[in-house]
Amino acid sequence: MKKVIIVGAGRVGATLAESLVSERNEVTVVDQNRALLSQLQDKHDLRVIQGNGAHPDVLRQAGADDADMLIAVSSLDEVNMLSCQVAHSIFNTPMKIARVRSEQYTKYHDQLFRKEQLPVDHIISPEQLVTTYIKRLIDYPGALQVIEFAEGKVSLVAVKASYGGKLVGHAIAALRKHIPNIDTRVAAIFRQNRAIRPLGSTIIEADDEVFFVADSKDIRAVMEELQPLEARYKNIMIMGGGHIGAGLARQLEETHKIKIIELGLARAEQLSAELSSKTLVLHGDATDQVMLSEERIEEIDAFIAVTNDDEANIMAALLAKRMGAKKTMVLIQRSAYVDLVQGGEIDVAISPQQATISALLKHIHRSDFASAYSLRRGAAEAIEAVARGDEKTSQVVGREVGELKLPPGTTIGAVVRGSEVLIAHDDTLIQSDDHVILFLVDKKYVNEIERLFAPGALYF
Repeated sequence: MKKVIIVGAGRVGATLAESLVSERNEVTVVDQNRALLSQLQDKHDLRVIQGNGAHPDVLRQAGADDADMLIAVSSLDEVNMLSCQVAHSIFNTPMKIARVRSEQYTKYHDQLFRKEQLPVDHIISPEQLVTTYIKRLIDYPGALQVIEFAEGKVSLVAVKASYGGKLVGHAIAALRKHIPNIDTRVAAIFRQNRAIRPLGSTIIEADDEVFFVADSKDIRAVMEELQPLEARYKNIMIMGGGHIGAGLARQLEETHKIKIIELGLARAEQLSAELSSKTLVLHGDATDQVMLSEERIEEIDAFIAVTNDDEANIMAALLAKRMGAKKTMVLIQRSAYVDLVQGGEIDVAISPQQATISALLKHIHRSDFASAYSLRRGAAEAIEAVARGDEKTSQVVGREVGELKLPPGTTIGAVVRGSEVLIAHDDTLIQSDDHVILFLVDKKYVNEIERLFAPGALYF
């Protein structure tokens, strides 16, 4: 159990608090908004403190004297950074994490965020995280989620099985016959939002949400087993020229034809000057049917709505899809909306809160976790755990995957050993320093995984 102070009770702070409480941590949330704090306290077993999270007396009241970490995710970058400074200077808090959104700070990361300057141990930038997230979805058309582990060597991919996929209607065991030269592991199946334990005899049905683990170079071949393989996207339309929209255009404009629709004239002019001539910047309203028609929406492979207005994003994406756009991706702040819209005419709903939580998890968990990701709106989790020690000091080193006592609904998908990717089977032997990729259907068992991979005292 860790003692954690969260500064900020907004959407990210509330989602993070829920995640940490469910993993049996001692959580205190600080915010100046009494209503937000009351809502949190009514729902979860945690403490709340009303006040400015950058004020020393408020942090002391929150328990900063013996806190393990402070996570500052308020709406103001300055409050987040100063909270970390105070936690370091007055309370010597071991771990300090801040959400920093402004490029005016993040572009000077190396000069600003140092122990002798601004002592923030880890910076989280939601806009950069979401941009990377969307870029991966564009790289793998048809995927609902793509997560990379072990420096990109292995990936966990979520796809919706559909008619035309070679494995649909067949048992998972048939994968070996279909793609004999490619090794993969189905980590989880969700059918009508209920988890199904994937066995060799399990029949894949249309509309199953399937999570599989594979060497990153084999992703598209495995995807073809679950749905008809889509052509790579060429024409991309982005609604919203903010940090995410502009960042996405910069990453894609060398390999794709990009159009950005920006409602604000001044911002549209700024983007036109900043981006290369390969990106077409349009001033206008992406919910305008006439404008979409004039810009040949029927030729667009992916329509991506990333403004700060959930309703405008959803309406524009629905309109674009009905007018012929092949795929739609929508940024949605309100978590309740994500479940409502994904899977219909909106193909992918993207939650910046979940992207931020995923970035935070690897710093919150033990040092034996190289990375961790929140999945399925926070219900599930994927972890990259490092096996430490030897057969005497470790519960996993020197043991086969089939021998391990894993929590219910937990699957080991792959083992990365140096540059080698080993898709996990029951007889896969785990060695010291292996990176083990796990999928947890229920994140409440994270603490059990931490204990399983924690080396004994003799290791130290």
